Amino acid sequence: MKYLYTILFICISTTIFAQNTYLQCGKLVDTKAGKVLTEKTIVVSGNKIIKVENGFVTGKKNDITIDLKNKTVLPGLIDMHVHLEGETNPKAYLQKYTDSEADIAFNSVQFAKTTLMAGFTTVRDLGGSGVNISLKKAIKSGRIKGPRVFTAGKSLATTGGHADPTNGSKRSLIGDPGPKEGVVNSVEDAKKAVRQRYKNGADLIKITATGGVLSVAKSSSNPQFTVEEIKAICETAKDYGFHVAAHAHGDEGMQRAILGGVKTIEHGTLMSEKTMDLMKQYDAYLVPTITAGKEVTEKAAIDDYYPAIIVPKALEIGPKIQNTFKKAYDRGVGIAFGTDAGVFKHGQNGKEFGFMVEAGMPAMAALQSATTTNAKILNMQDQIGQITPGYLADIVAVNDDPTQKISTMENVVFVMKDGKIYKN
Repeated sequence: MKYLYTILFICISTTIFAQNTYLQCGKLVDTKAGKVLTEKTIVVSGNKIIKVENGFVTGKKNDITIDLKNKTVLPGLIDMHVHLEGETNPKAYLQKYTDSEADIAFNSVQFAKTTLMAGFTTVRDLGGSGVNISLKKAIKSGRIKGPRVFTAGKSLATTGGHADPTNGSKRSLIGDPGPKEGVVNSVEDAKKAVRQRYKNGADLIKITATGGVLSVAKSSSNPQFTVEEIKAICETAKDYGFHVAAHAHGDEGMQRAILGGVKTIEHGTLMSEKTMDLMKQYDAYLVPTITAGKEVTEKAAIDDYYPAIIVPKALEIGPKIQNTFKKAYDRGVGIAFGTDAGVFKHGQNGKEFGFMVEAGMPAMAALQSATTTNAKILNMQDQIGQITPGYLADIVAVNDDPTQKISTMENVVFVMKDGKIYKN
């Protein structure tokens, strides 16, 4: 009996003295309804939102009350295309041979923290060496600070394709990488490569459906998988609960990827109207990465910043991404917010909002692309992307109303993830 009373006392004490957090919001972006609300209070208990009340409500003596009355509050932001293992710099191509996995890991810790501090509480990491899987685990366990990570681990490529890890190496280092290393050259390779990513601990699959800008290879846009290979990847991925993202600049490669079953097209630079209509038909989304296009165009003008083979590709592809995004949006293609951070400096992800609005997307639609839309693609639409009771307490704040001043998204001043405050 004495033991029972002790348990009852502990339970009652926990209920009585539980500490909640009250966020008094001057403005609150309702991403589900597409409206900006005024004078609301969000009540957080543990890692969940439990109430959204009218007016400015103050918590009880044991609670925490945070004054955000002169701020605009939003759900935590979601970036669907980052690379947390690295960051652009003129020595990046040499570092491929000089940096160990430990070097990559130490760098990624800072990149992850910087991303979280910029207001991105969830990201999709679309390709690295595999350190990104360990990074995801370290963040999830609370050992380091960073966003919630969904990672592809190592991207899948064809021999010599955009994510072939030995591109640009001398012949003695090229070898013959296969499915284990993420290189696919047949339907059977495709299946094995997906299963290897599952074994490694990935959450999704990323393929390089066409050539790319920053790989040490000639083409930026040629198709690099057959439809049959892509179908094998997507069908096998579905067996493991994965969706598939496809890097693609060239139109033919995009069409093969969409017909093969991918969920998102990354970049989409040379997309035709036919491909846009295919995307609508197959419920595929465009992840624009306009910021990356601007960055590679700028850096290509700096002598020796990139290897010579990359410069003409950067100058061809980079300036076209924003205009393609505008055409795709105007035609009704679904847009998922993603930046390709790492191609530019981490923490500048918020610039993408400005480029989207500049191209004609309404500010609210841009905000929804980084919240409700991305949550749906990640199959977390009932957990993140909205400030709604029962959802995870991923909450950020900016100084101004982004529907009136979109540049405010470049300066997030408050960050809460999973109910824990990281920036205030």
